[in-house]
Formats: sequence, C-alpha cells, structure tokens
Amino acid sequence: MPSARTKKEPNSPTPPSDDPSPKDGSENSKIKRKRQSQSCDACRARKVRCARENPDDPKGSCKHCITLGIPCTYDYQPKKRGPPNLYLRRLQEAAAAAAAQHENQNGAELPPRSPSSTSQSATSPTLGALSPSSQTSPFLESSLGSLPPVQPSALPPSRYPIAADGFHSQFPPLSMSVPNSFGNSRLPEMQNGMARSPGRDIEQPYGTPSDQFSTYPLHNWSYKQHQALSVMPPSAIPPLSYYYRPHRLEDVAPRDTILLIIALFFDFVYPLTPCVHKPSFMADVHSRREERDPLFFALVMSTVASTLVQVPRSYLPMERHAVRKLAQTCHEASRHISVASYDPPTSMHVVIRYFDCVYHFCEGHDATQHAAFGEAAHIAVTLRMHEESSYEGLDLIECEVRRRTFWLLFGADKSMSILLGRPICLRDEDTTCNFPRELDDEYITPSAYLPQPHGKTAIVSGLNYTSRIFALLGEILVRIRVDKRSPPQGQFLTARLEEVQALHSRIVAALAHAPEPLRLKQAHGLSQIPAEYGGAGFRQAAFTEVKDFFDNPNASRANALNPFLVMQANLYVTQQLVRFVIEQYRDELITSLRGNVDEHRVAEDREAVASDLLNILHSIPIQSIATNGPSLVHKVRFVASTLLDAVRKAETAPASAARAHAYLWDFLSILSEIERNYLLDDDRDGTSTDTGMPLMTN
Repeated sequence: MPSARTKKEPNSPTPPSDDPSPKDGSENSKIKRKRQSQSCDACRARKVRCARENPDDPKGSCKHCITLGIPCTYDYQPKKRGPPNLYLRRLQEAAAAAAAQHENQNGAELPPRSPSSTSQSATSPTLGALSPSSQTSPFLESSLGSLPPVQPSALPPSRYPIAADGFHSQFPPLSMSVPNSFGNSRLPEMQNGMARSPGRDIEQPYGTPSDQFSTYPLHNWSYKQHQALSVMPPSAIPPLSYYYRPHRLEDVAPRDTILLIIALFFDFVYPLTPCVHKPSFMADVHSRREERDPLFFALVMSTVASTLVQVPRSYLPMERHAVRKLAQTCHEASRHISVASYDPPTSMHVVIRYFDCVYHFCEGHDATQHAAFGEAAHIAVTLRMHEESSYEGLDLIECEVRRRTFWLLFGADKSMSILLGRPICLRDEDTTCNFPRELDDEYITPSAYLPQPHGKTAIVSGLNYTSRIFALLGEILVRIRVDKRSPPQGQFLTARLEEVQALHSRIVAALAHAPEPLRLKQAHGLSQIPAEYGGAGFRQAAFTEVKDFFDNPNASRANALNPFLVMQANLYVTQQLVRFVIEQYRDELITSLRGNVDEHRVAEDREAVASDLLNILHSIPIQSIATNGPSLVHKVRFVASTLLDAVRKAETAPASAARAHAYLWDFLSILSEIERNYLLDDDRDGTSTDTGMPLMTN
C-alpha cells in the first residue's frame, strides 16, 4: 500500500521530469502549469482543497464549482514578498502628476464651463482658489506668472551661515514656471508701472512634482507632498514648504521702493537695532541673493516691515493705508517662509523674529509680539548665543551679529519684565557672552577686526552702554523677585540694603565714561527746572515741530539723522528708569528695616528723578526723541505716572515737586502725540493697552 508521502494530490505541482505537457511554449502548456500551481478563486476564498476531475484539462472546472454551479476562475495573482518598490511608485506618481498638469494646461485654453454643467475638477489645486474674496491675507492674494530666466551664478560668500550657500544648487533654475505669490499684494500705484508677463493670468498648480526640489529641512518630507497635490481638492491648504522657494523683491513691490525702505532702515532704525552687518547685507541685496535663498528673502521682508512701522510717514511717498498694507504683506511673506525652515536654527532666524516682534509691537498686536519675542529668545538660547564659548570657530562677522542680537533681546527682556511684571527670560547669571566690539561694520571682516579710526565713535557703542544699564536692571529685578518670595530679615535685610545701595551708585555713574558723542549737552544743571519748560507756548511749539517732523517731507532731518542724538535719548531715559526702580526698592527695604521712611527725603528723591528726566528730554532735539518711537514713550510714561501718584499721595510734598511732575506730565502729552503719529491705523488713537510690550528697541 503506498504511503501518504507518495500519494499524488490533485492540485499539487507536477515535477518537471514528469510533466507530460510539451515544452514548446504553447499557450495551453502555460495555462496548465499556472493552474497546477494554485487553487481556483472560489476554493481559495472558501479555504477548501480544490479538486478537478481532470488536472490535465485546462478548461475543466473543479468539483466544488460544478456542484455550486459557478464559474471556475484562476484570476488570483500572489503578491511578492518584501517591502513595496517605493522608487517605482514615485516614478508612477510623478508621471501621473505630470500628465495631470499637462492636461490642466491644455484645458486652460478651452472656454470656461458652467459650474452647473460640470462638477469641480479634482485635479491639482491652483492659486486661483486663493482669491482675495476667499482669503484675507495679502500674501495669498496672488496672481500667477512665470519669473524671467535668471542665469545661474555662484553664490557670493554669505554673512549669515544658514546653509544658504548650498541652497541654490538644490533648486532648478528660475526659468522654470514658478507661481508668483506676491503679485496682487502690490499697491495699486505700484502695479500701474509694472509690466505683466504674458502668462501671468494662467493658473498653475502649486509646485512641480520633483524629489529634486525636496530641500525642506525638516525630514525632507514636504516637497514630496507636491506629488499628492494633483489629487487634492481646490480648497486644500498648501504645505509649509510651498512658500520656501526662491522669490524676487519685485514680487512684493518695485525694487526701488524696497531699496528706499532699506536705506531708511540704516538711517533711522539701525543705530538702535544694529543686528545686521550693513556691508555684507547690502552686497547680498545687490547680488539678488533672495532669488537663491528663501530665508534671506524673509530677512529682507522682516527688515522692510519693521522699518515701515518705525519711520515717519513723510519719509515715504505713500499714503498711510498703503504703508500699512505693504508692511503687512512683507511680514506675512517673511512668516510664511521662515516657519518652514526652523531646523537647523540659525542667527538669521533670531534676527527675523526680533524684527517681527518690533513690527507687532508698533502695530499693537500684543499677544503676537510676545510670541515672536519668545521664538527669538529661545532660538537664541538653542544656538547658545548667551555663552561665549559657542562663538569659537565662527567668522567674525557672524560673531558680532550674534552678540548684537543677543544683547538687543537681553534689553527687551528686562524692559518687559519691569514694565509688564513678567518673569525674566534671559538671566544675567546665565550669560557669559561678551559685549559687541565697538567697531563700525566696515571695520569688521570675516577673518579680522580692522582698527577703528582714532576719534571716531562706533555706532554700536550706544547698544553697549544701554546693555550695561539693562544688566543693572536685571540685577535689581532678580533681588526684588527673590525677596518678594522670601523677604529678608535681620542681617540679611541689612546686607540686601547694602547691595541695593551699591547698585544705585553704579547706575548713577553708568554713563560717566561714555564717549563724547553720547554725552548729554545740558542747557541747565540737573534737578533745576527753568520756568520756560512749561506753559502753553512751549506745548504749542513742540506740537508744531512734531507735526512738521511727521507730515512735512521737506522738513530738516539733521537731528533725526544724527545717530548719537537718537541714542542719547534712549540711553539717558533708560538710565533714569532704572535709577527710579532702584530707589523705589531701596525705600521699601528701609521701611522694612526701620519701620518707617523719611517722607521728606523720599519726596526730594522723586523730585530729583522728575527734574532730571525733564532736563534730559529738553536737552535733546524733539526730532531725535521722536525717532526713538513708542518705546521711549513707554519708559517716560512709566516713570511719570508713578511719580504723579506719589505726589498726589504725599501731603507734605513741596510745591517744586508738584511743579516738576506737572511739567513732566505736560511733556508726556507731547510724547503721546509722537506715539500717535506712528500708528498706521486711522481709526486708532494714541492710547496703549496695559499689555502692550514697551521698549522693543533698546
């Protein structure tokens, strides 16, 4: 009796040696071998053994199919084992997307079809779906067109090492069809003089389905999503990586307009915020680096946006609403690009977010400005910009840009802490970063510091002295917060009072050794209040000068263009602010130690602060004060309001103190007029919310 091992199964494959079929490659033999290697579809689905009457009959049905009266088919194809062939899949998807794009382009020449006669296409969405009627962002109000061909050229050495030197090699040439994301955000008066390309009104898909375009730094996934966009509905939101591609300045506004605004930045804003290296920045602008490096384009856009909200309108040949519209467009363009490039973080990200913070501060976007500052501060910490050891191996221009940017953030952090009662983010005890070198930009090269000419004071010296003052503010704030949580007693209270007294001496002498251009030229001695400081005549003259400064394009700009006069206002007002905070806490400690305080001495100290602050404001031209913008107004308002409350509460306050505070409050009305003129919204007044961030520029 034969064993089960030798029994031949009806559906088992026949060994090659016993195969009776002819090996002539005939169709019958192929079908037979195929059928001998599998069960029929019905038996496979039922998971039963497939038995045929005659295994050699290629047209025969199995017993189960005959019994059930159903067709006996062999259509099942076994899947290959192992992972799928992603390379082949990408090729197939790319071919399908290219075919869909070609079909869309051919269909654009056909007459439009009625929405009622055909359903909306499910092919690749176009920027036409993002029309002004459906989107409020001017960055998305785009008409489409191709950029003119640009001959590829080698990228010049960059002063912002953000992996941009190798960026242009990963993109196809700009002669490819790239949608214009900023076209319709141009101002009407700008559009009239701009030539339109023949293909500007032709709708195109979001991007080109090519893995070569995948330069998104976060896992390199986003650009692959362009392949799937061909089947996305028209209402789909484009991926972040869509905006991270080359752009032109002309996509936003005429290039001459952008260059004019950049020139205004270096004339009026740069002395207070010198966080770019002017020679290399301008070299990159003139070489059109933004057309190869999207992040540099974002930097230019943020620079323009923050400048538009900080310079007087008379300096720009544009209406107020047009200035605001352009500033919003530039900010949104920068934001769209920069959010897609956080990894790896770079110093350029910090500068962009700092400029964004200034923009939102001037526009009154309180929560957004704090979010932008938080991004800037934490990216700076991620780069270890607060640690001097992190600067080893960097070129000297990059080192100085990082140091300047960090100390700008450091000062803004202390301002928010004292004026808004917020925790300190960048603590002095965590900081080992040196102050920036007191050299003008033209004397800083990637490999060497050139000597500053004798007798020429560097612009950055103003930032250094301001940073020293804010460092003292940080020291007193730390002590105030610690003592509030755990009040010192006994000998610890005495030691704390001695520390605060030492800080007071340091703040009073903080500017004693300032260079000559930064020293205040006082017409009267401190603590003396001339009678001409008050009165209707003084107010009227000051208001007239402020109005002329903001509204008259032919007014003299000599004082506003003097960077040292502008920095004097910022330096000395900030010094009086910190002095006032220290004296306030000193009096609180004395009260805790002795049980009371000399009210007459406190009144005299308050009068001295008011008189000194008033003398400072009168010793500096009103144009130089106005150039500081709303940040200076917040400082003066903080001191003046607190002093006025003290005068009202003090029954024994001398008449001279009341007069000083009245004059200071009178001057504050002039500063409020300055603040109001910086607003770009005609419907808003000069009032400020108590959550607004004071002092974004140091």
